[in-house]
Amino acid sequence: MQLMKSNVELASDSIVDRVYEQLKAMAVSYEFKPGERLNEGELAKRLGVSRTPLREALNRLNTEGFLRFTPGKGFFCRELDAHEIFDLYELRKSIEVASVRLAVKRAKDEDIDALLKFLEATGPDPGERSSVELVELDETFHERLMAMSNNAEMLRVLRNVNARIRFVRWIDMDRVNRSNTQAEHRAVVEGLKARNEEACVSVLEKHIDRRLDRITSAIKEGYAQIYMPAAKSAAN
Repeated sequence: MQLMKSNVELASDSIVDRVYEQLKAMAVSYEFKPGERLNEGELAKRLGVSRTPLREALNRLNTEGFLRFTPGKGFFCRELDAHEIFDLYELRKSIEVASVRLAVKRAKDEDIDALLKFLEATGPDPGERSSVELVELDETFHERLMAMSNNAEMLRVLRNVNARIRFVRWIDMDRVNRSNTQAEHRAVVEGLKARNEEACVSVLEKHIDRRLDRITSAIKEGYAQIYMPAAKSAAN
């Protein structure tokens, strides 16, 4: 029988969760520089917490691939590594293809129609939306699509992958034709509505594929964005 947690334990969990979310946002956006060693004392002071919840959050982020830990040295921001990002795209493609095969068999018609309405509401035109907003809409679409597989573990993995490639996607989004992207999204959902597994898979595989050279190019631009503010500050 599972014991109820005390108020103190619940409060402690809440602090860890808050610190985890704050640190995760900083890691995803590379507020920490690639390869930078994290100063736990400064972070604890900045976030207004003790070392214990901070260390719990850091360990969790290390386990999830957002940070690196070296025994005797501490926690480090992960590098912007083209091969790692490429591997994550391959992982994303494999689980999305597997999940859409399940969704063809399991998705409810009303959920499919709701996703089509989502595409209509968000439209093919980026409008005044930022890259951050466009990536968020794209992630929402793919997560709602995967949710129709009724496989919570696949969805958990996708959310982890999405967060770990998000920085590169913010850059890549500026190079993407949203009209084409939305047309591909619609083709996948219409294939799902028709229960046409191969049509869904064919479009989805091409839609998610990223070549290594394209990822490398986005990462170079990413490094420029990360270090440019520091260079400007030094110049001033």
